[in-house]
Amino acid sequence: MAVYTEIGDDELRAFIAAYDIGAVLSCKGIAEGVENSNYLLGTEQGSFILTLYEKRVSPSDLPFFIALMDHLAHQGVACPTPVRAKDGAALRELCGRPAAIVTFLQGMWPRRIEPFHCARVGAALARLHKAGESFAMSRLNDLGLGGWHRLYVACASRADEVQAGLAAELHDELEALENAWPRHLPSGVIHADLFPDNVFFRDRELSGLIDFYFACTDAFAYDLAICINAWCFEPAGDFNVTKARLLVSSYRAERPLSAEEIAALPLLAQGSALRFLLTRLYDWLNQTEGALVRPKDPLEYLRKLRFHRGIADPAAYGIDP
Repeated sequence: MAVYTEIGDDELRAFIAAYDIGAVLSCKGIAEGVENSNYLLGTEQGSFILTLYEKRVSPSDLPFFIALMDHLAHQGVACPTPVRAKDGAALRELCGRPAAIVTFLQGMWPRRIEPFHCARVGAALARLHKAGESFAMSRLNDLGLGGWHRLYVACASRADEVQAGLAAELHDELEALENAWPRHLPSGVIHADLFPDNVFFRDRELSGLIDFYFACTDAFAYDLAICINAWCFEPAGDFNVTKARLLVSSYRAERPLSAEEIAALPLLAQGSALRFLLTRLYDWLNQTEGALVRPKDPLEYLRKLRFHRGIADPAAYGIDP
């Protein structure tokens, strides 16, 4: 499971004593996610999520993430709400790691994506973008263009271990995107990682959004392009234009897209695919000892990148300009 830091019983009890949530009844590691150590925490007052932030998350970013979840929850976005300790702090230290407790959301993430899931996600993403407009803090997207270049440099010497010629293809793609990337699209707070395992449903209704630890300030349409990649391809790799049409049209019903945003979607989708290709490639080549979660296949996103590279008109995504 994705638990890198084990918690002793005495340490856990001392940590929870700082909160007004009752005594600990259970604490079980969650076997999903690859960034942090997550536990399902049961206390006398209910269920919570306890997260220990590992080395890949910068402690200086944590106040942004915590404040953003607090803000969005108060704006009506269904997301975890940070639980504050008796002294008012939402961030504390446990086992030498920054740690926080957030509320538990009911629901399950969809293992099989249906068109209605895409419609709900599009609307929820737009509402998140609108709710974030009144959020005062900002955070640079460290997995934007500059981050892609750093990841490429870190992976280039071994990329061909995954597929012959991959290093050269990544170099050419990165160079093309750096030259053409749109830099003046409407921007604000984005989730930046709204994959199916970060969205909960109850029956056919969306019940919550989780995992805001890549959230940052960037183009809204880039966040939409991430969702096109995450939600609109079938398991065999085929693009589902019906899902894309529902995703984008539901988004536009909540937040209209400008002509410039629509025109940029193919390029933004390429960039999104490159971002996840590079992070998956890095994780594939640098597997974390002790984590039983196998890194995800980077070549899935190479195939998506090549698909978007062949798109010249947003109408190919089922979008009516």
